[in-house]
Amino acid sequence: MDMDKVIVITGASSGIGAELARQAAGKGARLVLAARRKAELESVAGQCGHEALAVVTDATRRADMERLRDAALARFGRIDVWVNNAGRGITRSVAELTDEDLEAMWRDNVNSALYGMQAVLPHFQSRDAGQLVNVSSTLGRLPIVPHRSAYSAAKHALNALSACLRQELRETHPGITVTVVMPGVVATAFGDNALGGGPDSRGLPGAQRVEDAATIILDSIERPRAEVYTQAATQAQVERYYQDVEAFERGST
Repeated sequence: MDMDKVIVITGASSGIGAELARQAAGKGARLVLAARRKAELESVAGQCGHEALAVVTDATRRADMERLRDAALARFGRIDVWVNNAGRGITRSVAELTDEDLEAMWRDNVNSALYGMQAVLPHFQSRDAGQLVNVSSTLGRLPIVPHRSAYSAAKHALNALSACLRQELRETHPGITVTVVMPGVVATAFGDNALGGGPDSRGLPGAQRVEDAATIILDSIERPRAEVYTQAATQAQVERYYQDVEAFERGST
């Protein structure tokens, strides 16, 4: 099926973002890919067809995200989907967190997505059409990995901002969709890139294949909805957690 959509993807030089780009390109989407690493980003764009546009972007800089939006509109004339996928983890206990740790987690996981949302919203509002996809984490719903502390907190914040925006737009611009995607452990370099280092996610038991996670995200673009877990068992896990937090925590330690 031909996917007649213009899709902007941040964090597209590797991992979930790169694989999502490849799969979307395979279905005919026109892509604008953003990341800081020029060579890697251009390599992914090269795998996505001659129309794919690579825009070197620091998602933590508002001006860069606005420039990304402008580049997409200049190339394709519209944006249909904006995927905020850039982010970074941390390996630090709550007792060890510094001011710099908190600032980094907020900047990389919340500010970056907020800048993306605010950059593209006027365009979406002018058309009363478009989809925002914010790639969060199951740790944004289940704070059950203590050493991911501030990362989990930041993803909780991203979930809340996404939900608030979705409710606001439902009243004023019902044609715009806000989707939160919550992957669990995915076999990417996420662990290696975490602030403070940490276990390589690709070696963790039960890690989801990046191809499978990206397929679920692509499905949420083809069939927009409010929230998506990339692993089927997560919904039941979340329900058990909120039924009795203490019992869940005791059982999961």
